[in-house]
Amino acid sequence: MAKQAGSKTRSVRGSRTGRPIIALLDLLGQRWTLRILWELHDAPLTSRALRTACDEASPTVLQARLSELREAGFVELGEAGGYGLTALGRELCETFMPLHRFAERWRSKSGA
Repeated sequence: MAKQAGSKTRSVRGSRTGRPIIALLDLLGQRWTLRILWELHDAPLTSRALRTACDEASPTVLQARLSELREAGFVELGEAGGYGLTALGRELCETFMPLHRFAERWRSKSGA
């Protein structure tokens, strides 16, 4: 399929096509990305609170992931200085909920 004029293509590890699903999975597969989204799904957090929630992740890595998530349109810096999910970020987190419920059932049955 030909690339549409004006469309943004994200550089994707291991893919020359940059298809949207591959680009999304590449972004979500980076260390701390899913954890950051998960910690922000209830309420915005400051950088410090987010770092604490993420088990003291490296501030450098945390800021890099936040920058990537902001660029992707999933996270925004609020007026009060905390990071929160955008509408798109909330929609993405909602797509995780069936997987979350499955993981809870799996854990209770498998003892994992």
